[in-house]
Amino acid sequence: MALLMVAGLAGVAGWGFHRVFPAQPLLLALSPAALVPPLVALLVRNRPLWLALALNVVLWFAATVPLYKGVAPGMVRDLANSWQALLTTLLPAQPEPRLLILVHAAVWLAAMIGAETAVRSATRVAAALPAMAAFGLALLLGVDGEGSNLPVAAALVVLTAALAMVRDDRPALWLLAGLPAAALLAGAALVLGQLLPVAAEPYNPRQNAELPPPVRVDSVSPLDRVSAWLQFPDRLLFTVKADRPANWRLAVLDRYDGVRWTSGARFQPTGGRVPAGEWTGAVDTVRQSVTIDGLPGGWLPAAERPAEVTGVPGLGVDPSSGALLVRAKPDKGFTYQVSSRVPRPSKEDLVGAVPVHDPVLTAFPAGPQEAEFRKLAQQATKGADAPIKQAYRLQKYLRTNASNDPTAPPGHSLKGLEFFLETTHRGTSEQFASTFALMGRTLGLPTRVVVGFRPGQQSNGVYRVMSGDVAAWAEVKFEGLGWLPFYPTPGKSGSKDDHDVVSSAIEESERLEGEFTEGGVNKPKPSAKSSTGGSRRTGEGPPLWVIIPAAGMGVLAVYAVVAMALPWWRRRRRRAVTGAEGRVLGAWVQSCDDLGLKDDKALTAEEVVARHPEAISHHLRPLADISNFVRYAPTDGTDSAAIADQAADEAWRRSDAVRAEVRRSTPLKHRLRRRLLFR
Repeated sequence: MALLMVAGLAGVAGWGFHRVFPAQPLLLALSPAALVPPLVALLVRNRPLWLALALNVVLWFAATVPLYKGVAPGMVRDLANSWQALLTTLLPAQPEPRLLILVHAAVWLAAMIGAETAVRSATRVAAALPAMAAFGLALLLGVDGEGSNLPVAAALVVLTAALAMVRDDRPALWLLAGLPAAALLAGAALVLGQLLPVAAEPYNPRQNAELPPPVRVDSVSPLDRVSAWLQFPDRLLFTVKADRPANWRLAVLDRYDGVRWTSGARFQPTGGRVPAGEWTGAVDTVRQSVTIDGLPGGWLPAAERPAEVTGVPGLGVDPSSGALLVRAKPDKGFTYQVSSRVPRPSKEDLVGAVPVHDPVLTAFPAGPQEAEFRKLAQQATKGADAPIKQAYRLQKYLRTNASNDPTAPPGHSLKGLEFFLETTHRGTSEQFASTFALMGRTLGLPTRVVVGFRPGQQSNGVYRVMSGDVAAWAEVKFEGLGWLPFYPTPGKSGSKDDHDVVSSAIEESERLEGEFTEGGVNKPKPSAKSSTGGSRRTGEGPPLWVIIPAAGMGVLAVYAVVAMALPWWRRRRRRAVTGAEGRVLGAWVQSCDDLGLKDDKALTAEEVVARHPEAISHHLRPLADISNFVRYAPTDGTDSAAIADQAADEAWRRSDAVRAEVRRSTPLKHRLRRRLLFR
């Protein structure tokens, strides 16, 4: 009976890996591992221990033959590397023998030690400890997986209690009475375990695992293939059966060395799950069934950012971009299924978008071209007072000042792009996307280039994607929104033929481009009508059409005076408040107002400092230190009072410096709008 309990404990502990592997291959790997060692212990319980151990080793090697479907000379190497491979794998993991061997060995070892302990000792629950250790390993490796291991833990508690009663030689009546009590205890643990802090934020060893370095995926970059595909536009590359059209993303390139764009992706193996991006708002789900025909390379196309992929053995995913890569080049006719999430941010989300700070994504190769690109980008985005408006105006500038010509020479080196901008003014999406990305980087926008395809020709819900449907576009990364696409390539020869079969993403981009490049989203359009004056008749008061505008202008004048005077009065009152502590606090509050943080009262001083660039934080950090010191440090005695007065003077000096820096870095138009809106 005890050996049966040990087998159950080992099997349940092995089932803890259900968050790591799919159910069916997991059961095939752990079943013999949990059952064979207790059977060996039963058969050789009166024999020497070394015989039992030797027999277990032989049987373990024999049991790996069905797992590998043959003899595997590299099995020991796989076992040594399996834990590290699992730590760099996105769960669920592919049920490959080189990974399942870890579960097979851990469960077998737990069952063997537990069984021999039960047979050769009189301890009550020591035989359950190896299974607990195997379950601990499952917990560590399955932190990122779906589902919960709390029911598994509850089952282990019940089986351990049953083992203790069996080992204590209790009568069957005790067992019948004790098991419900153990089950009740396990149920309580199941409920209370979810409330523990460790359950909300468990330790994840994958955070400390060293990911594989970026590698060159293909010998030929997809961006280098754009011009070649456009020269032979009628070759079928793949088909997509989908419930709606979309742009099929292929490769993401975020590193530029002045000659070519490359990918910095760190691909991790996965069983099909793709980690979600930064966007947590509204999304549209697009389901696709993709069949490869003549597409070269190992990149796999999918709509936007995939969430789940099935039917792809050896699949790799870059968690940062969501790009898909297959280990071996797929054959013609290879089919897989993808479920993608297409973000749908609102206009309000876009207006307040703030670019992320990432030096890698704003890096520009050293050379004289940087100044020229920056100058041209500043001219193209002149008057744009928000990063999102800069991006859309840059998109519109490229669409209206150059033409899309499939016969244009290929290449995206700095010299080639400079020639495209200054001389030819014609190119393919290769040049348009590359130019947008580089010009955006000179403005501080974190950018990358995406190579993909337009939806293709649709017939009965199936989209036939030809080589002529290839397209490159650019993306900009914003905090909370993630990567937003921009399409700077116009229609061929200025016509609309490129937009006959186009995704709703491009149409939405064109609509937003118009809103963000024609005076802003909140500004009323100027009226085409002009008012004409008239003469006042003798002996009468001013006419109504004069009184109403005059009164309106008077109200506006009073409003402007109050709006201009109120911040000055408020600052003067804070500076003149009685007491050094009040003056320091007033200086800090004034700086928060100058920075536009009046409504963010919950932010700590360190959080406020971290939000701003070095030019501002250079003065803001000492001000925060002074504020914390005066409020929390003891201030008893004459010397402390003198120190506090000096701190107040220094605090206002820093506050004035912050205000001056904000005024210097904020356009006059933006400052006036904030002042008139009482912000």
